[in-house]
Amino acid sequence: MKLLLIVFGLMGIPCLISAQTATNKNLPIIDMHMHSYPVEYMGESNIPNPVTGRPSGAASDEELMQATLSEMRRYNIVKAVTSGPLDVVYRWKIEEPKRLIGGVYFDEVTSLPDVEQLRQQFIAGKLGVLGELVAQHAGLSLNDSLFAPYLTLAEELDIPVGVHTGLGPEGLTYTCCPKFRVTYGNPILLEEVLVRHPKLRLYLMHGGWPYLEETKAIMSVYPQVYADLAVINWIIQREEFHEYLRDLIRAGLGKRLMFGSDQMVWPEAIGMAIEGIESAKFLSKEQKRDIFYNNAVRFLKLKETGE
Repeated sequence: MKLLLIVFGLMGIPCLISAQTATNKNLPIIDMHMHSYPVEYMGESNIPNPVTGRPSGAASDEELMQATLSEMRRYNIVKAVTSGPLDVVYRWKIEEPKRLIGGVYFDEVTSLPDVEQLRQQFIAGKLGVLGELVAQHAGLSLNDSLFAPYLTLAEELDIPVGVHTGLGPEGLTYTCCPKFRVTYGNPILLEEVLVRHPKLRLYLMHGGWPYLEETKAIMSVYPQVYADLAVINWIIQREEFHEYLRDLIRAGLGKRLMFGSDQMVWPEAIGMAIEGIESAKFLSKEQKRDIFYNNAVRFLKLKETGE
């Protein structure tokens, strides 16, 4: 999918970042939202980072993978949910089998994977998360019957589900995605899914932004719903992100917010996303540890660091 399908960029003034920030003395981090993409997944290689304006410099798929893995080691990211084309996901997982959790990326409803094949991949441990599910760009919500077999499988196997929520870049409906509607990014549309699948472990990717009240409502009523803070922690205005995060914390949801970078083809986004959390002065050390690590351990049902 081209750049317009994925990037939130150009929606606000770029925030000040410091990708060099070390977090809590290099304590472990879990990234709940990362991508394993070919270097030309956006249509061409070296697409500029929408915040810094600089390309990543990766000239091949191998260079992009290695640069991303290097950033993960640099920031002690012990686990990362990485989704993309399945052949690329599997290639990355071979490189870092213990560190990476394979994700299933749905970006076009015309090419949904076979349910029974996915079952075997989940059972074999090659995949661990159903997501990122990007139904919104096809003019659908996760409540559509098209996704029912996949959600049933996830509930049966106790597989976490990550669903794209929120917005997209300016002009999206007039370019690549004529069926895209802002409405379909509203987390409130997930309620019937949660009613039909009460054992589903679901997390709102991009934290439901900017649907603050709806996000608080869904998370308050359905305790199995978590949220990652991916991309909004580095690509929108810093003040806007911090206000949104502060409101979620004030609503008592701090134990269900998780770190994510939404690294696409810019490995430096990992450090930028970390800085977005670290610079939130209203967060205590305990709250930051919850976001960076503890909440994801609980959500993923991990037993110990690096498992």
